[in-house]
Amino acid sequence: MERYFEFKKWGTGYKQESLAGLTTFLAMAYILFVNPSILAEAGMDEGAIFTATAVSAAVGTLIMGLLARYPIALAPGMGLNAFFTYTVVLTMGIPWQLALFSVFLSGLIFIFITLLGIREKIINAIPAQLKYAAASGIGLFIAFIGLQNAGIVVPDESTAVALGDMTEPTTVLACFGLVVTAVLMVLGYRGGIFYGMAITAAAGIIFGLIGIPDAVIGSVPSLTPTFGSAFTFLGEIEWTGQMFGQMLIVVLTFLFVDFFDTAGTLYAVANQAGFVKDNKLPRAGRALLADSSATSIGAVLGTSTTTAYIESSSGVAAGGRTGFASIITGVLFLLALFFSPLLVVVTDQVTAPALIIVGVLMASSLRLIEWDRLEMALPAFLTVIAMPMTYSIATGIALGFIFYPITMLLKGRTRDIHPIMYILFFVFILYFAFLGV
Repeated sequence: MERYFEFKKWGTGYKQESLAGLTTFLAMAYILFVNPSILAEAGMDEGAIFTATAVSAAVGTLIMGLLARYPIALAPGMGLNAFFTYTVVLTMGIPWQLALFSVFLSGLIFIFITLLGIREKIINAIPAQLKYAAASGIGLFIAFIGLQNAGIVVPDESTAVALGDMTEPTTVLACFGLVVTAVLMVLGYRGGIFYGMAITAAAGIIFGLIGIPDAVIGSVPSLTPTFGSAFTFLGEIEWTGQMFGQMLIVVLTFLFVDFFDTAGTLYAVANQAGFVKDNKLPRAGRALLADSSATSIGAVLGTSTTTAYIESSSGVAAGGRTGFASIITGVLFLLALFFSPLLVVVTDQVTAPALIIVGVLMASSLRLIEWDRLEMALPAFLTVIAMPMTYSIATGIALGFIFYPITMLLKGRTRDIHPIMYILFFVFILYFAFLGV
């Protein structure tokens, strides 16, 4: 075991790696409760989602640890679960079973392009400005959902949205949770989001705003309501041109967001740990294969896209340098399966602060956009602003990809436009045409 993970090379040991694995788990354990909360709004069974979330996270993280040997954990991704529920299911009207099939299909495509080794070419085709804009826009979208769940932002007939009743007890609870979580994060507490949720839930129970769970430890919720639904529903679909067009854009969006989210996370965490040499990441193909495999497995189980988590950096900061840390994290996700009774205390007000804080972290990419160059700033801005304003990640990406070649052509920078961007330009034009029909 020590030789396989090269403990001596990295100057680490079982104790240090185990502590790192525990740190990473605590930093991202919130997803066990936030993901079921988001996907349940799509009509899925919350208990089954909890189990699917834990199992897919465990499987993906274990594959990452054993195959790629990196201290990087995986779980259903924030942003992608929001796109799944609020855009694909609630806005487009696509059944959640068919949405799961889209996730599965994107995972297979992901595996295919990873095995072919063409991922870097695709990454290089899409300008960095649009990548930063997509990540930031998703962050704003997630934060907007959190503000709504908290009751801070409410619908309004005159202005579309307005400030909610800040004296409402549940809104006060969410604001309390936001302050507590912000304090923990600013002070540098690892797992601050998870601890913030725990403190908020405890406060809600004390003041009678949240019910007391019957138990802390219980049986593992059944996967039956979601397991295999991605395939059993296919025969019931009446395929039309519009349905096919929507499915195409959904698969492409799942693929695009996971594509760059994973790449960015892998390189960020790997660089922090000192793995990147000459701007290259050793065993990158294995790491990407772990991610894509976990996505397809998670879709079969019943959850949205599984991806690498930036919270893994907390484990690296705690000394994690090998895949053994990921094994510890994966095992902890499996043990977490027995804590499903706690789902009843994780209300919208408890998860809202987590969504807002995660949104802040994702929106940090805004600083990397070249705002002083309008040909870059315009498509980037449209990408960012359209996601929360239209309640659709896909719409934001589509607008950005349409305006980018236009502004670049007007600026005379035709050589900077990759041919793939022209193809995507027409793909997204067709997307809006199908939506119109």
